[in-house]
Amino acid sequence: MIALKGGTIYSITNGIIKQGTVLITGSKISYVGTEMEIPPEYKVINVKDKVVMPGLVDCHTHLGIAVEGVGNDGNDKNEIDLTVGSHLRAIDGINPADAGLHDARCGGITAVIVTPGSENVIGGLSVAIKTAGGIVDRMLLRQPAGLKVAFGENPKRKVLQKQTGCPSTRMGIAALIREQFVKAQYYLEQWERQQETPGQPFQRNLGLEAIAGVLKGTYPMRAHAHAAEDIMTAIRIADEFRIPLVLEHATEGHKVVEEIAKRNIPCSVGPTLTARVKVELKDRRYFTSAVLHQAGVRFALVTDHPILPVNCLRMEAIMAIASGLPEIAALQAITIDAAAIMGVSDRIGSIEVGKDADIVVWSKHPFDLYAQVEHVFINGQQIFSQGVGRD
Repeated sequence: MIALKGGTIYSITNGIIKQGTVLITGSKISYVGTEMEIPPEYKVINVKDKVVMPGLVDCHTHLGIAVEGVGNDGNDKNEIDLTVGSHLRAIDGINPADAGLHDARCGGITAVIVTPGSENVIGGLSVAIKTAGGIVDRMLLRQPAGLKVAFGENPKRKVLQKQTGCPSTRMGIAALIREQFVKAQYYLEQWERQQETPGQPFQRNLGLEAIAGVLKGTYPMRAHAHAAEDIMTAIRIADEFRIPLVLEHATEGHKVVEEIAKRNIPCSVGPTLTARVKVELKDRRYFTSAVLHQAGVRFALVTDHPILPVNCLRMEAIMAIASGLPEIAALQAITIDAAAIMGVSDRIGSIEVGKDADIVVWSKHPFDLYAQVEHVFINGQQIFSQGVGRD
């Protein structure tokens, strides 16, 4: 049991509490405020003049499946011999010993989505995890967290790699996705009929089951879409099949913001702190998130690690603020709104009683470039403390 005493608490959802106290009991937050007399059984950590925040959240990464420092041997993002990999699951490729996960937690990022790559038209199922742990099954927040599909240039690269059966145009990509969703609709109908007549033989199809989860609304289609035309194709397909959608990257989201806003489609924006290394990034702008915010769109800021190192997440927020995004919106975009897009805002993303004790103590406000992480707690366990060695 731990008491963080005397800090400035950014609760995210209930304002700022100065000289406040947070009590951690087991894996949960049990008190947030200023009036509590700390029980003697609690270990007190003095955080006077420090900033106490919920752990940061990055809802688009390839942590653990694009393992750092080992070259191609650690790259499990894309199944290169498949065009449709609906049955693939990111959880099965995650290495919890990835140095990137170490960097994440020591950088104040306590939860992430790990998603398959974007070279497959349908890449498989994403998973939301905490960033600390030795066994991925014990790190889970949400499984699955969405079905990854990809529009635009990345899946077209398969043709250049001489992979047969791969679409070579945007028309082909969209047609293939539609075909798979129609097959999944029929599969779901068959499954429902079989439930009415138990005992009848039924041949399972794991790929169609994964798509059926989207059709049932259990989790969203997470659509890799940079360019405005690809964003609109993803929206068009989501409208046709009446499925939940999250736009991943949304680089040109500012160009079609009205269409995004009127459907209340959340976006995982970024990474923006990159060069224009492909044609889809030629119009990338730091003000995209500000435009989305003004239109009332819920969005998160993301690193797409290892495209941008995961502990640069706060830099994405700082650059967005410099281009017009209000500071509170930037904070929400890497905490509570990111958690909501993950589908786990009931557990993480803010400092509230009853939520998971995923808390970070900073030397200064994290949007100060000189701010350092001093303490990190995940599920109530102190997994990093500056000055006593890394986790």
